[in-house]
Amino acid sequence: MSQSAFITFVDGSAVESLTLDELRGWLERYQEQTAKTGKQLGWDYKEAAFPYVVETKPEGEGRWFYLKGINHLYRYILFGVGKREVNGKERHHVQVTLHEDCTHGDKGKANEFCKYLAKQLKAELHLFNGRVLYYNPRK
Repeated sequence: MSQSAFITFVDGSAVESLTLDELRGWLERYQEQTAKTGKQLGWDYKEAAFPYVVETKPEGEGRWFYLKGINHLYRYILFGVGKREVNGKERHHVQVTLHEDCTHGDKGKANEFCKYLAKQLKAELHLFNGRVLYYNPRK
């Protein structure tokens, strides 16, 4: 059975919503940062930190895209954007889905990407295991 995590934009988040192109931009920024880290360390950390290529399918155009693993340790991570009701309010979110054939590596990387995105966007993160991490300013 597939599993999903949600990055929900709430009051105090850096953005109210995110498009797929903006989401791709955040993943590219993550790749750039890991490449710089690797350069400082003297090894190709970018390949270890982001072992995927971004792919789209015609049926998902405008709704979702996926990351396809570049080696046998990683398979797929699906990213989509949408709306859902949270505490009686309709909120925009990013949904990260792991297919039932995903590996432990995929789940680890998906958690890492979710935490990065939620922290950068000051959002609320509902992890695959049901726990909630609050990166948004709360009063």
